[in-house]
Amino acid sequence: MTDENTTIAVRIAESIGERIISGALQPDVPLRQDHVAREFNSSHVPVREAFRQLEARHLVVAVRRRGVRVAPLDTNSVKEIAEMRAALEVVALRNAAPILTSAHLARIELALIEADNAQTIQEFETANRAFHHALVAPCAMPRLLASLDGLQLANSRLVFAMARSVGWRPRSNQDHRLILQALRARKVDQACNLLARHIQTIERLALPAS
Repeated sequence: MTDENTTIAVRIAESIGERIISGALQPDVPLRQDHVAREFNSSHVPVREAFRQLEARHLVVAVRRRGVRVAPLDTNSVKEIAEMRAALEVVALRNAAPILTSAHLARIELALIEADNAQTIQEFETANRAFHHALVAPCAMPRLLASLDGLQLANSRLVFAMARSVGWRPRSNQDHRLILQALRARKVDQACNLLARHIQTIERLALPAS
């Protein structure tokens, strides 16, 4: 694929991804190559690549005989996202924690403060993503970090869906603060346990009571 097509594919993936995360594109909505290509005035080549990128981020699924569709937000999907994030993000944190510097901790704290000060769900989710990325970025494991970026976007979708369902109000995130405190004290096991519990909380909030 040419550099131009690669650039177009990234633009298409980002635009459609934002619509999926915000809820403008609902679960199971079909995405047709010809419609997307027409919208972005492109050939089908970058559209196929954009769909591949979105599938890697858990935002669309390719269904046999049904084509590409917006990924579902059913019970199984929510559980899968939470369990994958809890497992992989803890691995990344265990590798990052021993090499966290004061500068790394300052970036984590800044994201925490921005999340606490957020006045809209959009501001909160941007800061929330920044917090989780700052926690694990020093692990220097690019494949793992790429997987986590995709899972975090899928998680953002859940947050926006819950905000539309039950509302959202500014609040301090005590879990984030406890994780940072444990990292400052070099209590890696405690930080990892807190992180896993924190990630799994969204599963309990997103799923209907049984």
